[in-house]
Amino acid sequence: MPLVSGQAIETVAIGQHHARGSLANPVAGTRTDITSVVGRFAVYADGTAPADGDTTPLLLIHSINAAGSAYEVKPLYDYYAQSRPVYAIDLPGFGQSDRDDREYTARMMTDAVHAAVEQIRRLHGEQPIDALALSLGSEFLARAATETPQAFRSLGFISPTGFEGRARDARTPGTRGRSWIIDVLRVKLWDRGFFKMLTARPVIRKFLEKAWGSKDIDEPMVDYDYATTHQPGARHAPYYFVAGFMFSTDILHIYEQLRLPVWMAHGVRGDFIDYRHKSRVAGRSNWTIVRFDTGAFPHFEALEQVVSSYNQFLAKVPPSDFGKPTIAQSA
Repeated sequence: MPLVSGQAIETVAIGQHHARGSLANPVAGTRTDITSVVGRFAVYADGTAPADGDTTPLLLIHSINAAGSAYEVKPLYDYYAQSRPVYAIDLPGFGQSDRDDREYTARMMTDAVHAAVEQIRRLHGEQPIDALALSLGSEFLARAATETPQAFRSLGFISPTGFEGRARDARTPGTRGRSWIIDVLRVKLWDRGFFKMLTARPVIRKFLEKAWGSKDIDEPMVDYDYATTHQPGARHAPYYFVAGFMFSTDILHIYEQLRLPVWMAHGVRGDFIDYRHKSRVAGRSNWTIVRFDTGAFPHFEALEQVVSSYNQFLAKVPPSDFGKPTIAQSA
């Protein structure tokens, strides 16, 4: 088991489903509930590989916002389920995962990625996997990959955070978390009312229009975002997001430490187009950076272009040593 921050990531219960009102699963396939050091979270699985196809599992990780869930990676999940084993996660505090009143941090989300990857690899003979994350989920994936690089064959980031604004290049791990913001958000006078206002349909729609840079958004996402944000405990994790506890202060150094093949994609429209610090990794032999004439969800707007680019990248990824005999075995 990988050691993370002095703690072993240990899966202690698998397979028991927990109902969450009338909320539908965000993607198709089989849902497994994993209980680990980060609590209970949901992982979805689908897809089979043809005999001559790619048997490497692909893990998809959603972004963080008031309405985050595996629905945000649904087009990629559905596409790759046709040709390979594919998995998607509801990070702690979101979707079908537990939404307890507790601290939600970048460390917790990274540990959830570790636990999901460990379980997927256990099911597939411990082979390295491909993993692709959206927005802030990219930071958790990148950190997980620096901590257990042997668990991954390649990494993909769509609209990754960490390249915008003031450089987050501290030399030691930390977050931008501010406890006083949590205290203010939790004042009983407006605690629930503020989140209810934040997740009203018109507000959700406005956020997605800003992310798309267009009014031509994915309408089913509006519906699912509204449903998932109106579940018990839905406000807890987003409040820690707003308070900065999921934004790592050292993320640029984490990105620079990556030695695995990395595919990074981003759009050019909307409110999330600041990648001023991508020069820190652009030009490195293991980084492939592409742009699409879209907003922050290019896989919803231009799926064929996105998967074509990603597939070309994967075709150039060196095969892992998984399954090859060692020198001792060959002797």
